[in-house]
Amino acid sequence: MRHWKKAWHNLRSTGWQARRLFPQASVQQLEQQIALSEREHAGQLRFVLESALDWRQALHGMTARERALQWFGQLRVWDTEHNTGVLVYVLLAERRIEIIADRGIDRRVPASAWREICASMQQSFAAGAHLDGLQQGLWRIHALLIVHAPAHGPHANELPDTVIVR
Repeated sequence: MRHWKKAWHNLRSTGWQARRLFPQASVQQLEQQIALSEREHAGQLRFVLESALDWRQALHGMTARERALQWFGQLRVWDTEHNTGVLVYVLLAERRIEIIADRGIDRRVPASAWREICASMQQSFAAGAHLDGLQQGLWRIHALLIVHAPAHGPHANELPDTVIVR
């Protein structure tokens, strides 16, 4: 029964929620911060802010983690020279935040660090500070990447800094 309730909730939601919470000016600000961050380390960051799962995904019981993994593959976050791509996925309808890190960085950063960043972001979201939560999460990820994926001279920006809002 719970499965159907989740599906119904996701059916009613559309992309309006993400666009309302993250207007274009906020998205552009976050994109600029991603670009600044990537100049200081060898990591590549992608953000996806999704209002809800597609009704078919919800109906089949897809989890936020599974959806994040889908985005990770679709956006080719895994396809960087040093395998240091990081995806931050926010599923607003379920109040879930997932961080997926490619193997080059994931083996160096403890899983607890990613969980702590997600929890901190969720606290900010619960307080209504959505953009602030994303920015704080970004800078905490930035600090981890500085330590665990330092830049060794100039490097290419391998993935777009575009934040996806759906």
